[in-house]
Amino acid sequence: MADVVDKATRSRMMAGIQGRNTKPELVLRKALHARGLRYRLHYKGLPGRPDLVFPKFRAVVFVHGCFWHRHEGCRFTTTPTTRPEFWAQKFEQNVLRDQRTLAALEESGWRTAIVWECAIKEHGGEQVGDKISDWLIDGHGSLVVPD
Repeated sequence: MADVVDKATRSRMMAGIQGRNTKPELVLRKALHARGLRYRLHYKGLPGRPDLVFPKFRAVVFVHGCFWHRHEGCRFTTTPTTRPEFWAQKFEQNVLRDQRTLAALEESGWRTAIVWECAIKEHGGEQVGDKISDWLIDGHGSLVVPD
């Protein structure tokens, strides 16, 4: 199936996709800040430059887009029909990079949480913020939202 837009338009659209300060990330940040939790953003000193870093709790939070990070079983995890080999390789590399990043952080003694964009869309920032807040205070293990 051919693309519905020309090559220049598609290129402009793809270039506009941002890796930080996404809408789901901003919603979660607002909810966590309202709970009195303070964090650092996109800290370069840690593997993977986590979206939110809570030094006080030695914890990091990644807000993953379901499409780019391949949230298994999610309705937002679609695959483009054009250039399937390229996309398969791209998605595989993203998933492997995420796994390496989480392993490096956990080896360094950081607790990790992954919040999928669909969880924020479905449950809202307040409910997800409650889960993250409870997880931070609890002080145990890793977290994936939704689990």
